Amino acid sequence: MVLNYIWIGFFFIAFIVALIESIFLGNANVWSEIMNASFSSARTAFEISLGLTGVLALWLGIMKIGEKGGVIAIFARWVSPFFSRLFPSLPKDSPIFGSIFMNFSANMLGLDNAATPLGLKAMKEMQEVNTEKDKASDAMIMFLVLNTTGLTLIPISVMVYRAQMGAANPSDIFLPILIATYISTLVGLIITCIKQRINIFDKVIISTIAIVTLIIGGILVFFMNLPQEEVSLYSTVGANSLLFLIIIGFLAAGVRKKINVYEAFIDGAKDGFKTAVTIIPYLVAMLVAIGMFRASGAMDLFTDGITYLIAACGIDTDFVGAIPTALMKPLSGSGARGMMVDAMTTYGADSFVARVASTIQGSTDTTLYIIAVYFGAVGIKKTRYAAGVGLLADFAGIIAAIFTAYVFFH
Repeated sequence: MVLNYIWIGFFFIAFIVALIESIFLGNANVWSEIMNASFSSARTAFEISLGLTGVLALWLGIMKIGEKGGVIAIFARWVSPFFSRLFPSLPKDSPIFGSIFMNFSANMLGLDNAATPLGLKAMKEMQEVNTEKDKASDAMIMFLVLNTTGLTLIPISVMVYRAQMGAANPSDIFLPILIATYISTLVGLIITCIKQRINIFDKVIISTIAIVTLIIGGILVFFMNLPQEEVSLYSTVGANSLLFLIIIGFLAAGVRKKINVYEAFIDGAKDGFKTAVTIIPYLVAMLVAIGMFRASGAMDLFTDGITYLIAACGIDTDFVGAIPTALMKPLSGSGARGMMVDAMTTYGADSFVARVASTIQGSTDTTLYIIAVYFGAVGIKKTRYAAGVGLLADFAGIIAAIFTAYVFFH
């Protein structure tokens, strides 16, 4: 229901702002800009789905090999004690936990292309045990919130963009992003646990959070002692080599089980193609609404209003150039990347604004995009409180990103 109101709100706000612009400011072109944005956004939605087809086919094929080779079941047993408490409605020792674990692992390594198909597989498996097929279950919402918070240990994509834009040390945002994304994930987890009445003080949950905190602390210490030029090298090589090792491990497990790994891959790849087709309408609906909202000038108006309020409160305004990235991040991943690149182009890749924008970009994932893709893939229409909690976690991540950027760069 929240998603429904958000979607309708984009259209109505865009209409009102465009009406004001055309009548009072004499900008008659705003209507054509809005309609052009609707067409281009619809085309973009299809292109994203088309681009996902190959990636989905690849990774769902690999996952099918891992499933038949018994690797996913092993992962499920490893994480079952923790996940069975976060997802109490799922069967204990369910292979679903293995898919969830693989998705989270890919997200933490900053491998978005691999994470999406793994997440869609986990969502489909959760839908199979969901008793109300058009309504998101508690397990689905917990999974989605943890995805939207985007816990990322290695923000490869942001570092690559900074390198392309000429930053002296592209990896200098590594540690701020790690802190901000962890805070975002922790806030999302706590809010969802409270909402679903999950005991956050359970010894398994608390001990797991403590272990993860220690691991992240260890990563912070390790990378703080590395020369800046080596941070990007270690993180990129480590993430991609680990991913390739997973592929080899799945293939080896399939050979050991004496299954036909090629046929298993083809079976999984077929599911990937079907999934890519399924999500097209949901992406079109969301991206068109966001595109028209931007084209109307509503985003610029909102940004200017926030900037004015911040200045009126006497708060330092050095970061306000990064506000467009913060506002766009929950709505559109490509839009937020565009805003981040624009900040680097306008202010310089090594400017404070560019570093704030980069930290925000890596602190959370794109909530409304993930809701549209993940829930759309399994036909969920009643998303319940997923969007609200996801956006709250996004807000926490953005605030944490701004604060950590001040600590590291101001």
